[in-house]
Amino acid sequence: METITLNEIARAVDGEIVLKGEVQEYNYICTDTRKINKGDIYIALKGENFNGNNFLMDAVFSGAGLCIIDELKFDLECISNVSIVKVHDTKKALLYLAKYYRKKLRTKIIGITGSTGKTSTKDLTSAALSPRYKVFKTQGNFNNEIGLPLMIFSLDNSYDIAVLEMGMSNLGEIHRMAEAALPDLAIITNVGMTHIEYLKTRDNILKAKLEITDYFNDESLLIINSDNDMLKTIEYKKSKVISTGIESTANYSAYDISLGDDFVKFKICVDGIKQTEEFFVNVPGRHTINNALLAIVCARTLGLEFNEINEGFKALEKTSMRLDIIKGKKYTIINDCYNANPDSMISGLEVLKNYKCNKKAAILGSMRELGKEGYNAHKMIGEYARTCGIDLLITLGEYNDAFKDGFGENCFTFEDYGEAIKFAIDSLNANDAVIVKASRSMKFEKIVEKLKEDNTGVEHNG
Repeated sequence: METITLNEIARAVDGEIVLKGEVQEYNYICTDTRKINKGDIYIALKGENFNGNNFLMDAVFSGAGLCIIDELKFDLECISNVSIVKVHDTKKALLYLAKYYRKKLRTKIIGITGSTGKTSTKDLTSAALSPRYKVFKTQGNFNNEIGLPLMIFSLDNSYDIAVLEMGMSNLGEIHRMAEAALPDLAIITNVGMTHIEYLKTRDNILKAKLEITDYFNDESLLIINSDNDMLKTIEYKKSKVISTGIESTANYSAYDISLGDDFVKFKICVDGIKQTEEFFVNVPGRHTINNALLAIVCARTLGLEFNEINEGFKALEKTSMRLDIIKGKKYTIINDCYNANPDSMISGLEVLKNYKCNKKAAILGSMRELGKEGYNAHKMIGEYARTCGIDLLITLGEYNDAFKDGFGENCFTFEDYGEAIKFAIDSLNANDAVIVKASRSMKFEKIVEKLKEDNTGVEHNG
């Protein structure tokens, strides 16, 4: 983080300096008093079950140089050697400060949003750009109104490019993140059903995703996956748009496609002209090609040649628990349990469909935030699993009946994780393959860990 001063901060967050300490220049921001180092800025955020203002003294004793609060719960006479700025709302202050700090940076920002594929596309875009640029990418799931500002504060002017994810659950959230990040380029991977419980319609989901362009100018660029039905039909005139796709007519499209057990290969057409470079990505699934095409457009726009992009893909660093193929002595585990929605469930099942093995099994759990569409969505996934040639379906969660209704025979439902794991272990034999997938809150990684223990002597690919 570049150095920022007390007076700059107070102006940026529209705050009042109620106490001025000895240190008035800072270079790290923290929202957790347990992680504060001497001289850091502490921002006291509030949530449903916590109030960061209650931990002001913890921040002081940990050596914070500045505390930003919206409630003063301690006597100032008890505090020394620290500055305190009081604001109306610390969550808004975090975004305001990130917006101010972002304007101090020369770093080019690429914003990525979409119902599925954000993280995979972030990883691919970062890899594609890495042969020529120093690239920063969003860490973990820091893609909301708290996480994104912290990613911006992780930047300094040594980075050429930052690839930042923007997630949301309702209208207005990406708008506020875009105001802070001011992306130069934006990617929308797709528009699905995720968060339909809150947004009610896919039109509203599209509207929310397009907020990533709210602070575009004439030089900005929007990159979209036109294989997606919602993105295919948008009329967007605010800036230049480049489309990608496999099935649709697009500016960048794929041909000569090869789908392996743990990789994809393909060539591309640019505005109808076939290119000779063959791209290789060590991630399975047809959807990987969609994500890679978006990354290729980004890299080409920023000056990289096709061979450089290909070299970048070969150095891809994947985020864990996303189509992570774990080959063991007995069977193969496809760990895709980071999160789930209908589109990503379909993508994961397609990977298993194309996997060369004996029996194909799936351990699936609930997809959250689907509202009244929940039952039908889970039934549809059960039906899709059957059409993919899945031999055995094991499910957990409140939509067990929907999965079974869609899949039919050989769908086994469980309420208890231990019983489901035991049944899976007893059912899996040599050269079988199993995918494990559910929404993040179901914590299916504990199922993966038990399967790995059973599948001793694993070799980790990815």
